[in-house]
Amino acid sequence: MPAPAIFVVSGLTQYVGAALAVGLFDRIPAPAVAWLRVVVAALVLLAWRRPWRRTWTRRDLGAAVAFGTCLAAMNVTFYVAIDHLPLGTAVAIEFVGPVVVAAVTGSGARERWGIALAAAGVVLLAGVTLGAGGPGVAVGLVAILAAAAFWAGYIVLGRRVAVRGDGVTTLAVAMAAGGLVTAPLLVGPAAPVLGSWTLLAAVVGVAVLSSVIPYALEQVVLRRVGAAVFAILLALLPATAAVVGAVVLRQWPHPLELVGLVLVSAAIALTSLRRRPAVPAEPPATA
Repeated sequence: MPAPAIFVVSGLTQYVGAALAVGLFDRIPAPAVAWLRVVVAALVLLAWRRPWRRTWTRRDLGAAVAFGTCLAAMNVTFYVAIDHLPLGTAVAIEFVGPVVVAAVTGSGARERWGIALAAAGVVLLAGVTLGAGGPGVAVGLVAILAAAAFWAGYIVLGRRVAVRGDGVTTLAVAMAAGGLVTAPLLVGPAAPVLGSWTLLAAVVGVAVLSSVIPYALEQVVLRRVGAAVFAILLALLPATAAVVGAVVLRQWPHPLELVGLVLVSAAIALTSLRRRPAVPAEPPATA
């Protein structure tokens, strides 16, 4: 299968998982669904990578804990956001995090144009969303901006972790750490999953669709395409999320929202063109 087709399948799988998560929010609070996703994905990765076979220094463990805590916080705030915002809008605004990181670490006109386009797209998306009103819209916008900030932190910390050795094994430890750190706040609201096999199966489905499959497919793509092609593929993700939101959740975008999505996608392509991500572009526990 061509690498672009694999990437599209990865994006569709990831956001179908997010749409499935939205369907659980009436039975389990959004933050608890996010925490369960992190825990299930961590268990899968721990069973696969078996990190206890490796020697860990205190510095390595500290970096993994910081990375995992940021990852868990990113997922929780993203799920709070999609509980109040259309999926496509939330994903587009969240991409401000990677765009800002690229703009800060870059120095060319491409990065400056990218941040300008992203800002214009976000202002347009936020304006349309606020104009449509609805309960919790402001909460959703604050949550998705927080998710964007945590995503930026995830990228910075993830690059530091990736250069130290096996990134996938470290990711397994990081996800487990993130689940443990956030457990005191979220294990109680997540308790209903223990009383229903249907809920448990749905949560496992969310974790596999949104984390395990996209991460595995993305690793295949990263080995087969150059930075320029990957930048274009990455720019397709907001549109992919909007399509899934429209088809699965009936969240039909306003024409101005489509303009905002195009602006953000252009910003993603511009700022990703010269860099090859050291960690997954969309985290295996994101969004």
